[in-house]
Formats: sequence, C-alpha cells, structure tokens
Amino acid sequence: MISTVVWGTGNVGRAAIRAVEAHPKLKLAAVLVHDPAKVGRDAGELAGLEHGLGVAASDDVDAVLASGPGAVVYAATGDIRPDEALADIARAVRAGAVVVTPALYPLYDHRSAPPEFRDPVLAAVAEGGGSLFASGVDPGWGNDVLPLLISGLGTTVDAVRCQEIFDYSTYEQEESVRYLVGMGQPMDYEPLMLAPSVPTMVWGGQIRLMARALGVELDDIRETVERRPLTDAVSTRTMGEFAAGTQGAIRFEVQGIVAGEPRIVIEHITRIHASAAPDWPSPPDGDGAHRVIIEGRPRIEVTVTATDEGENRSAGGNATAVGRLVGAIDWLVDAEPGLYDALDVPLRPAVGRLGRK
Repeated sequence: MISTVVWGTGNVGRAAIRAVEAHPKLKLAAVLVHDPAKVGRDAGELAGLEHGLGVAASDDVDAVLASGPGAVVYAATGDIRPDEALADIARAVRAGAVVVTPALYPLYDHRSAPPEFRDPVLAAVAEGGGSLFASGVDPGWGNDVLPLLISGLGTTVDAVRCQEIFDYSTYEQEESVRYLVGMGQPMDYEPLMLAPSVPTMVWGGQIRLMARALGVELDDIRETVERRPLTDAVSTRTMGEFAAGTQGAIRFEVQGIVAGEPRIVIEHITRIHASAAPDWPSPPDGDGAHRVIIEGRPRIEVTVTATDEGENRSAGGNATAVGRLVGAIDWLVDAEPGLYDALDVPLRPAVGRLGRK
C-alpha cells in the first residue's frame, strides 16, 4: 500500500480523500489543513463520507512530510498563490514523494513552462527523488487525453474543440466565482481570469500539449472573450444573491492557431444561473458538462457529465479530475523520478475499484 497524504480539503481535497480511500493500492496516511477549525477532525467527516477514516487532520507539514509518505495529492489552490503552491509542491517532491496536483497551470505542459516554475521542481526531483504530475481541474482529461483519443477515430480532422459548460449556482467557492471569474461584479470590472494573457497562461500549456501530440506547429495562441449581464437578479444556494445588470455569464476561447486558422480550441461557457445567456450552449442535464468536438470527416461529438456531493453537482468535474490524478499515483511510484505530463502518464482502467464503496 502506498501511504498517501491529501494536502487541502476544499472542493478538490474532499474528492481526493474519497478517491484515495477507494483506491486498492493507496492508504490515506494524513490530511493537511490550513484552517485551525479543521485540525483534529476526522478525514471522513471533512470529505463528506458517512463514516470516519481514523485519520485526524493536521496542520503540521514538517511532521507529515518527515514521516516519508509515498505520495501527496496537493489539493490546495494555486490560483491566487502560485508561488506558495510551487514552494509547497517542491517541498513534498524533495521529501521523496510522488506529487499529483491541479494547482500549477504552467506545468500542465512542463516542456513549455517558464524556468521559474520548472527549475525548482527539477531541483527537488534531483535532491529528493520524488516526482510531479500536474493536470487540470477543469478537468485535465477533457483538454488532453480525451480529445486526443477521439481524434484518432476520424478520417480527416479539421479542428479539435474542448468545451467546459457549467452553471456555477451550486458551486462552493464564492471568492473565486465572484472575484477571480467576476460573477456578480459590474460589467466594467475586469476579472483576473479574463485579463489579457491570463487564459493563455492557464490553458496554453494544454493547447501546446495537444499540438505536440497531433504533430502540428502552432503559429500563435489567441484569446477571445465575451461577457453577458444578468437580465434579472438571481439567488444561489451557496453564494447568495447576484444582482441584475452584473456579470452573469462568460464565454472565452483559447485558440491554437495552425496555418492561420484556429484548429485547437479550449472553450469555457460559464454561468451563475441557467437563465443567463440562454442562447449559448447548455449542458444536457442543466448543471455541467465537458464536451469534445472533432470537426472533420466524420464529425464526432462526445459529451461527458459527472455529478458528485449531492446538491453541489458542479463538483463532478473536480471529482473526475481528481480521479485522473489519484489513479496515476501507483504508476508514478513505479516510474523513474521526474516531471511528467498527461502524454506521459497513461489513463488506465479502474482495476480493483469496481464495486468498492
């Protein structure tokens, strides 16, 4: 059994605890938290399970890493604290652990990552013998292994489009929704996530990774952004009121340009309520979906929906992203120490997990 630490217990961390507990080759060894109110609480309670796991949450990072865990699922956010997240991750790799995380966007395609992100991890690998696999929480598989797999079914491929379509009215991360994404803010407010070059910083690595796998050269990466106001005030279960006239929906694309045309596209269509931008694509179940469209001959469209955590249905995307990361741990433990991406790490069947609670 691979002793595994879950670092963080937010939307991603809760799913990670459940995924580690369900994996037949992993053993939950510790849970690290930042909030003093969570210290000492059972991991099963924090994860929303109906039973305890006998693992009490701790804020003692030194002690947990000194115990020599085989793996760390780093589930703390890197959105607004990338330097701190990088330092934490390098620390765990230096301790000899395999680390999986969605927190560091630049390392989704580590070959194109800036030296300030790549070099500290490589130094930690050399010093401690650990490994790192970073993949997206939006989720990564929807922007790398799935579109690449589906593209292989075509006779000709004109374009690859990856869509995330979500209504975030049940999401439980108010600070990110209101300020990072800008929902409920005046239309002249510039959300950090939509600032020029930021979408490329976040999703450009996945565009480059797909281009590399498809054997094409990118001319450029471009961005398009469209925002819509709410026509009426709406109320959400987890985040309260959003006023009429404030931002209610966004639609943006990160486009990989090949031979002058957008051929590899990652598109996000995000709402705070189903009534916002009703003419834009909607998910089939009203909550959320990830869709891959291969334009060509034949035209292929695959839509994936996932639900988790009862009413917090948007958490299904987090859970599948975590499943991809946690499911890679035993493969990474057997591999050589290093820095890995989605093209390196195979997506494998859920061996030993069928029927497990």
